Amino acid sequence: MSMKLTRRGVLMTGAAAAATLAMPAIARASDTNKFAGKTVRVLTWSDNTGQAVLDHIAKPFEAATGARVIADRTGSTSEMVAKLRASGDSSSYDIITLAGVGAVELAGDGLLAKPDLNQLPNLADVDPRFRTGADGHGIGYLLWTGGLIYNTNTFKTPPKSYAEMWDGANAGRLFMPPSTWTDALDTIWATGKMLGVDVATPEGEKAAFDKLAELRSNILTFGENPAQISELFRSDALDIGGVYAPAFYAKELADPAKSNMGATYDLEEGFFADLMYTIMPKSKPGDDDVVHAFMNYTLDPAIQGVMAEAVLNGPVNPKAILSDAAKESPFIVKPELLGERAIVHDKSFIADVREDWIKRYTQTLS
Repeated sequence: MSMKLTRRGVLMTGAAAAATLAMPAIARASDTNKFAGKTVRVLTWSDNTGQAVLDHIAKPFEAATGARVIADRTGSTSEMVAKLRASGDSSSYDIITLAGVGAVELAGDGLLAKPDLNQLPNLADVDPRFRTGADGHGIGYLLWTGGLIYNTNTFKTPPKSYAEMWDGANAGRLFMPPSTWTDALDTIWATGKMLGVDVATPEGEKAAFDKLAELRSNILTFGENPAQISELFRSDALDIGGVYAPAFYAKELADPAKSNMGATYDLEEGFFADLMYTIMPKSKPGDDDVVHAFMNYTLDPAIQGVMAEAVLNGPVNPKAILSDAAKESPFIVKPELLGERAIVHDKSFIADVREDWIKRYTQTLS
């Protein structure tokens, strides 16, 4: 692995070193103290994807601008939505990174401000399909993709259908996404696709939940803790699970002989792609200039490349600076690779059914 020593004496590897060489535009500014004394308060995830935000966006932004980034972390988009709703007109956050459905809900609540696109010059390079959403309140961030995670000892070749989760041979060795995660909504949808029904209809919805109920006794655990799931695969206690994102397992998927973990998007029913957003609460405490600068920074080609490699999320900026390994990775889905197998939800529909589906999913599988 290549390693480079920065001027600050920090040893960097892989994608981080590449990003340093391809310094983001904001970091090349002569005045690295442009936002000294200003603060950006960020809400992101509590898992390794959130840690990547801190390591590869927040810390470099601080070094490049002199601003201070204060981060709060939580487990799911549902919890982020609940936090902002609870704060009402006195938000503690300037920026939130979350799944698209959460942005739609909060925009509908009137809790978000529309970013000033003129202050986001990097947005001009973003794939036009992914620049904005949630009626202009969300700015495209990265593509979150989900399929099946499987045990490479159990499956000598990747499974081709979500139907494998219902195979009796995997009873007691199955894991499922937690109810509050967007992946659980994807799992309901995938079940409908497997059955050939439309879950947007009452009949199709019922059929999908009835089919999911058959899995109740087969489930070993839910995937709230990706590290626990990784250990269960390593100890050969799990066979399969989904819908779930390879994003949690960049290191494990690179060494299946040690981790026993594989992942696949090549499924008969398709895989799931969700555009994640950065959003700006209407009552944010920070100054407009530094908050917009942080949002713009997330879209810089170097930052997009580092994040894609760190957490296997698809970059939305086609100019993303990717290492050769990232370019070849089957787990980083670039926008141009989104074909007919990629299922991209109508976020307004998902926002409408989310709370009901969370309850029904919990009741069905508990």
